[in-house]
Amino acid sequence: MNAPDQRPSDACSERQAALRIGVKRLRPEAHLPQRAYANDAAWDLFSADELTLPAHGRAVVGTGIALDLPTGLAAFTLPRSGLAADHGISLVNAPGLIDPGYRGEVKLILLNTDPAASFTVRRGDRLAQLLVISLVPCSLYEVTRLSPSDRGPRGLGSSGHRA
Repeated sequence: MNAPDQRPSDACSERQAALRIGVKRLRPEAHLPQRAYANDAAWDLFSADELTLPAHGRAVVGTGIALDLPTGLAAFTLPRSGLAADHGISLVNAPGLIDPGYRGEVKLILLNTDPAASFTVRRGDRLAQLLVISLVPCSLYEVTRLSPSDRGPRGLGSSGHRA
């Protein structure tokens, strides 16, 4: 096994490997994030905790890792579609934002949406995904009027739900 400081933890191409992000294992049992397939957009995040989540229950679950995100990047924690479809497990604050200055443990706020069944989390379970994004430098400023658009102020449900 290669030392974590020497190589990326997945099979990135040379172009993708140009930007490296440090991952610190905070507990010996923690799994480093992994991509299931080489071209996946996100890395799987694993549980470092064990617990049983009751029906309609929620809990904070540690991953046992911390990130060294440089300025100009941020990360989102996202639900796994298989857990949502098969067990009703989601993240309460999806997407969960990890700011570039945060150096603490990456934690997940799991929610069991199943009305009757509990869900057991074991160490090493894939619970969420980690998506790293590039931040575009911008600033907000107050205006008295917004530029026109096709959509305008039409919001929730304005496009309908049928084709």
